[in-house]
Amino acid sequence: MAYELHRGEYLISTEPARLDIEFIHNYLSTQTYWATGRPLNVVKRSIENSLPFGLYHEEKQIGFGRVVTDYATFAWIADVFVLDEYRGQGLGKWLMEAMVSHPDLQGFRRWVLATKDAHGLYHRFGFMELKRPERWMERHDPNTQERPDYWKDDEQAR
Repeated sequence: MAYELHRGEYLISTEPARLDIEFIHNYLSTQTYWATGRPLNVVKRSIENSLPFGLYHEEKQIGFGRVVTDYATFAWIADVFVLDEYRGQGLGKWLMEAMVSHPDLQGFRRWVLATKDAHGLYHRFGFMELKRPERWMERHDPNTQERPDYWKDDEQAR
């Protein structure tokens, strides 16, 4: 059953059938620093294996975010965006609020996300820099099909 929230002429919905996959792919692959060049099949697979949140103005999709989770202990927020022309209206905050307050996503020990430039937004929802970054590890494969440009900076720093 889809989770839906309404605010005037805006809607947030977790109904996968509502999603405009081509719009999401186009935005992620051409307008973001983290998913530049991400192939359509990867976008589709990422959505199929996540809880997607579409943001709509009337029937038009204007934003997106997804939560990767085991529905028991852990959640990773990813691919959050709102079209430029709709920013400044609190819609990004509303989308984040919907994501962290979803009834199936409560009681987790840990939520995580990665951002280069939206720390202020995420701090409002209790996200902080890693308390113990020395406990976190990553496995990075620079030869994968998806290689966001911002990883290049990380590689140079290593």
